[in-house]
Amino acid sequence: MRSQREFRGFSSQAIDFYVELTRNNNKGWFENHKDTFETHVLAPARAFVLEMGERLRDIAPGIHADPRVNRSLFRIQRDIRFSLDKSPYKTHLGIWMWEGEGRRMERSGFYFHLEPPFLMLGVGMREFPKPVLEAYRSAVVDREWGAALKDAVRSVISKTSYMVGGRRYKRVPRGFDPDHPNAELLLHNGLTVRTECPIPPEFYSEKLPDYCFVRFIEMKPVHQWLVRLLETMDA
Repeated sequence: MRSQREFRGFSSQAIDFYVELTRNNNKGWFENHKDTFETHVLAPARAFVLEMGERLRDIAPGIHADPRVNRSLFRIQRDIRFSLDKSPYKTHLGIWMWEGEGRRMERSGFYFHLEPPFLMLGVGMREFPKPVLEAYRSAVVDREWGAALKDAVRSVISKTSYMVGGRRYKRVPRGFDPDHPNAELLLHNGLTVRTECPIPPEFYSEKLPDYCFVRFIEMKPVHQWLVRLLETMDA
């Protein structure tokens, strides 16, 4: 008999839950459907984290795949304190597996994002803390580091389904050459690569970790560049 911890896929009820939550984003509806959330979203998500963590350890030895909420599983509750949108719940499932020691959102990692009817997979860092941003900019204009980053990004986006994210600024930061070959990368305050597609058939089976792993491997050059940068800062 297979362990209950083994990942068997998500059910169509997980999709239905988020579709209906989008239409009924209120505490009363959520409380009435909490069992569905725990059974068809949280339980398979935890199993997925454990299974995916084992796969990722082959390419990211320092991976943290922790199936607890507020670790690899993002909370479904939104922080509405400073938001004009007072909807209490997120209408997507976010899973984050990060590599290296330190705060989880201050490391590079692998991201899984379900928001029906789409599935998005990505790697990298959404936003650099200030010390990392400074180190990143210096690395971008360094001959060896900059060339390695450009090669990493090029190797990923040469596959047509991948997009680069993290660009925020309109102008190159003061003190940097706007004509530098890597000037476009200086416009970033984070660096990610991602792919998005309609929810694939693998989502409903034990084949989903394989599906994700293939894409994470294709995106790993950018992740590995960021991990090396962070390791030099930690040394």
